[in-house]
Amino acid sequence: MSRRTKRNFSELSTPAKAGVVALGVAQVGLAVLAFTDLAGRPADEVRGPKPAWIPVILVNWFGPAAYFVFGRKR
Repeated sequence: MSRRTKRNFSELSTPAKAGVVALGVAQVGLAVLAFTDLAGRPADEVRGPKPAWIPVILVNWFGPAAYFVFGRKR
């Protein structure tokens, strides 16, 4: 059985670094979109209290996706 060792960012290949940065940018962008939508949407178009969605959106990947799927009324 082989053991994986953690590698520092500086030890990654250039394509791997680009992938990590792209995923980070996508994650932050999705959160920004969710916060922008939450701030601009009237309270009666959001399921549950708007302040309750703030900590949910802060949960990586899952939070913004949950807001867009379950938090907005159509």
